[in-house]
Amino acid sequence: MNQHKGLRNNFISFIMKNLFLFSFFIMGLFPGENIAQIRDISIIPEPVHIVNGKGEFILDKQTVIIAPLDDTALNQLAHMFVQWLAPATGFDLKIKSEARSSEKQVRLALNGSLRDVKDGEGYALEVTTRSITLTARHAGGIFYGLQTLRQLLPSAVEKKMVQSASWIIPAVRITDYPRFGWRGLLLDVSRHFFSKAFVKTYIDQMARYKYNVLHWHLTDDQGWRIEIKAFPKLTEVGAWRVPRMGQWWTYDQPRKDEEATDGGFYTQEDIKEIVAYARERNIAVLPEIDVPGHSLAAIAAYPYLSATGYIYPVNPGSKFYNILDNTLNPADERVYEFLDKVFEEVAALFPNEYIHIGGDECTKTFWRKSAEVQAFMQQKGIKNENELQSYFIKRVETILKKKGKKLIGWDEILEGGLAPEATVMSWRGMTGGIEAAKQGHKVVMTPAQKAYLDLYQGDPALEPDTYSMLRLKTSYQWNPVPDSVNPSLVLGGQGNLWTESVPTGRHAEYMTWPRGLALAEVFWSPEAKQNWTHFQQKLEPHFNRLEAAEINYSRAAFDILADVKRDEKNKLFVSLSTDIDDLKIYYTFNNTNPDSFSNEYNGQPVEIPEGIYQLRAVAFKNNIAVGKILIINREDLEKRAKK
Repeated sequence: MNQHKGLRNNFISFIMKNLFLFSFFIMGLFPGENIAQIRDISIIPEPVHIVNGKGEFILDKQTVIIAPLDDTALNQLAHMFVQWLAPATGFDLKIKSEARSSEKQVRLALNGSLRDVKDGEGYALEVTTRSITLTARHAGGIFYGLQTLRQLLPSAVEKKMVQSASWIIPAVRITDYPRFGWRGLLLDVSRHFFSKAFVKTYIDQMARYKYNVLHWHLTDDQGWRIEIKAFPKLTEVGAWRVPRMGQWWTYDQPRKDEEATDGGFYTQEDIKEIVAYARERNIAVLPEIDVPGHSLAAIAAYPYLSATGYIYPVNPGSKFYNILDNTLNPADERVYEFLDKVFEEVAALFPNEYIHIGGDECTKTFWRKSAEVQAFMQQKGIKNENELQSYFIKRVETILKKKGKKLIGWDEILEGGLAPEATVMSWRGMTGGIEAAKQGHKVVMTPAQKAYLDLYQGDPALEPDTYSMLRLKTSYQWNPVPDSVNPSLVLGGQGNLWTESVPTGRHAEYMTWPRGLALAEVFWSPEAKQNWTHFQQKLEPHFNRLEAAEINYSRAAFDILADVKRDEKNKLFVSLSTDIDDLKIYYTFNNTNPDSFSNEYNGQPVEIPEGIYQLRAVAFKNNIAVGKILIINREDLEKRAKK
């Protein structure tokens, strides 16, 4: 017995002394399980094709960037990459046309015959232990490959100060290209003005996730934000409104002699700078001049533009629809002369082939009341006000064509007959896009129910005030191509950040991310590569990146959403849910904060006891609270049941 015990102890001692050697033996048996795979690869949007390699590339201060000296675009991208790396790494990497055999290198190269990447935005990336090779047909593909390479580095690379870190890039081969050519985000700068610096910041954030269109909503009832030299009052008057705080649409109307101090605008030099900045990041800027409705700021500057001719102030966010006339007069030739001069200057500032003309939510009330407009309709044989709007849109399309531009507008431009060559942006669901595509027109899908970033991300009790609801999961699980249309007519999709309830840049970020991450994958990745479970696993690594980059974002996907209903006996029941799948929900009715020892929600509606004061609920993962505590009092629970 003692002899066996001694042999056993000797064997254990041998194993412990040689554990280090054993670990290498085990790794040899399973070569796929190498150090490079310890850190999961989490790329958003998901690449078309990715194969894990063996080992890793360690970026250090001796690494060189290789780019042809005679290629201006590649050299610019090489310098941009060096600038991205410098703050966190402290490296000032050298850019060369060729490297010595002993030097570790990141090589950027164009290859017009590259077969697997399909288009100018695709790329091929290969990382080995000694080199990184990034190849594309065009510079746009190199830019997007660099975004992927950036995501392969540790999240600390996004810090603005030098970090003590090992800059390890796992060995990998990636072939990638976009599903859609139009991958957009809209930034509304009319409802709240955002500085030139923030617009650039927003462009940088878009570029990280391979967006390529910034839809810039420059004019509306609450502000005209673009300098037009032919009409200086558009910014002298139209860019400014009286200051208000509180809830949008509840603000008091401007008082007599109250000074308009809230607002701002972009000079034409500002716009040239922003357009050039975006172009360097492979982003086209789409300007929107919203007509014939949503034009109160222009009318405040030049009252003759409306059929009523009334003198109005710029709207500060108070109710005015069908109370004040915010529509241009389609019967007045001076309106078309005004638009011709405005679009002349806009077309010269924006190289984009499109100009967006809005066309949405145009009230017809004041056209019906106007004797001038009604006489014009009778003279032209226009049967109704929808046809009148169509007449207006077709006139605008003719103006734009003379400037070398194409017209794109919201799906209301279908009403009364679509302009011959118009492209439709479908926001009231997908129906407008389907109808336009069936007529042979190109469309961009951006339905409010899937892509409006100004909506609640989580339970209204936990979120800043807005309206309606768009959960992260809903944005992700959406196909922009309906079965009933020719896919070639769907240019792509877009997320829209309207800013009535978004007063600051930080809040604009909060409302954009992570739903912007979800839409980025919807617009870029092949449908077969889109997987909600896998996307959830990638969220935390990308939250770490956003935090490192000091970008604000929402964790509402981890928060509880409470849905309250009454049964046939008038009893209250609450259903609790989160977007994230593998969370446990705990709740209380006794005014205490729930923890992992409280009532666990089992997926079925729970009856709300009579007399309770509050429902409290929170989500847990691995016995750790990961969301905010939801607290709703009984009165609000009853209100929800009525809705």
